[in-house]
Amino acid sequence: MPTIKHWIAGETVAGESDRRAPVFDPATGRQQAEVLLASTVDVDAAVSAATQAFESWSQTSLSRRSRILFSFRELLAQKAGELAAVITSEHGKVLSDALGEVQRGQEVVEFACGIPALLKGEYSDQVSTNVDVFSYREPLGVVAGITPFNFPAMVPMWMFPIAIACGNTFILKPSERDPSVSMMIAELWKRAGLPDGVFNVVHGDKEAVDAILDSPGIAAVSFVGSTPIAKYIHERASATGKRVQALGGAKNHAVVLPDADPEFVSDHLSAAAFGSAGERCMAISAAVTVGSSADRVLDSLSRKAREVRVGAGSDTGSDMGPVVTRAAQQRILGLIDRGEEQGAKVVVDGRGLSVAGYPEGFWVGPTVLDGVTTGMDVYREEIFGPVLSVVRAESLDEAIALVNSNPYGNGTAIFTSNGAAARRFQRGVRVGMIGVNVPVPVPMAYYSFGGWKDSLFGDKHVHGPEGVSFYTRAKVVTARWESTGTTEASFAFPTSS
Repeated sequence: MPTIKHWIAGETVAGESDRRAPVFDPATGRQQAEVLLASTVDVDAAVSAATQAFESWSQTSLSRRSRILFSFRELLAQKAGELAAVITSEHGKVLSDALGEVQRGQEVVEFACGIPALLKGEYSDQVSTNVDVFSYREPLGVVAGITPFNFPAMVPMWMFPIAIACGNTFILKPSERDPSVSMMIAELWKRAGLPDGVFNVVHGDKEAVDAILDSPGIAAVSFVGSTPIAKYIHERASATGKRVQALGGAKNHAVVLPDADPEFVSDHLSAAAFGSAGERCMAISAAVTVGSSADRVLDSLSRKAREVRVGAGSDTGSDMGPVVTRAAQQRILGLIDRGEEQGAKVVVDGRGLSVAGYPEGFWVGPTVLDGVTTGMDVYREEIFGPVLSVVRAESLDEAIALVNSNPYGNGTAIFTSNGAAARRFQRGVRVGMIGVNVPVPVPMAYYSFGGWKDSLFGDKHVHGPEGVSFYTRAKVVTARWESTGTTEASFAFPTSS
């Protein structure tokens, strides 16, 4: 049984802890590896290595940092297929989806390659007689990322390329469910010429997470995961003086107006709800049909859901793979059961799905529920599975109110051919990321990603300009250069002259 170790100071290490966790192939249901779970001592070792590396890396020229990032970007492109295959084997998502994940992460690396321009400061000449003012940004120190299972390559790459480009050193604590790709990424960093200790990986569970949150040697923590854990991360890390960005859960709504084309809507809703088995924080899990759109969209959507080809992620004929664990499968099936018990109509039923050749896989088929109300568990909970709830509304105002009353505010979308309605929607909803005829509005790397309300704890979104701001702090210098003794000091508050 292969054993996945940690990456500290430029090499694989077993660490001090002998605790281990299984790593499964979700398509077969079989264990394929084990991963070591770090102790506090192991986290401390990573912090020590990162602290030592920070002394020189933070002083490394922007030109050299940029060259290393360009080299890393080229290696990512060369190894994209291998990275995707590993993601598929441990997460279960189809290969095309895994390749897309790697590409979206690579786009953040490309953004970070422009770090010399991103860190340009400001300069004001002669603000007062012989006085100039200028500003620049400095790295924080050792920073950490705690990332989820659903995007084991992309979400870490939302964080560490910018953190490292800005002169920080980084400790990644990936999900223990699909840990292998993080080790491949560490090897690519080394090949790109990144000094040892700048990028480290510690695998683990709550013990490792708490060690990161409590460590006095870590200046900032980035997190993506569920809302209860995001809140916990924010509170505990903030209590130790860390800067924190903690992205939580979601309940993303797609509002469908009567003027939207039903075939277009159902194509995109099906992909947005069932892609990656619904295990995306930007997946559409509630379709809000307005007025007469409901029945027309439901008929088309049901047909599309039944046409989704479910199979092993490594099978090029598959549209959707299994969910990540047996526990996730049972939780999702239980929520479908409760939805039916609470009065929802199961229009397309993904329970009891079997896939030829994979009898023990963690399968849940595409599921569509109609007549869902806001009091039902399938609406209130973040399902994180291939389940789409159809909620009916009488008007656009009612749909906007429904979106706004939800505690989450990650993403939302509207399908319409009416520009005025779209503008009214985008200005009216209290959500961080909005799509107009785009169901999964994940912004490009040069914008920042993040939601509102219970989908974000902290005031900075990830990657883009806010990512640069999060991983740096500003200095403002006021300087006077003139001949000695030519200016008299004053006890009055300084003013310009």
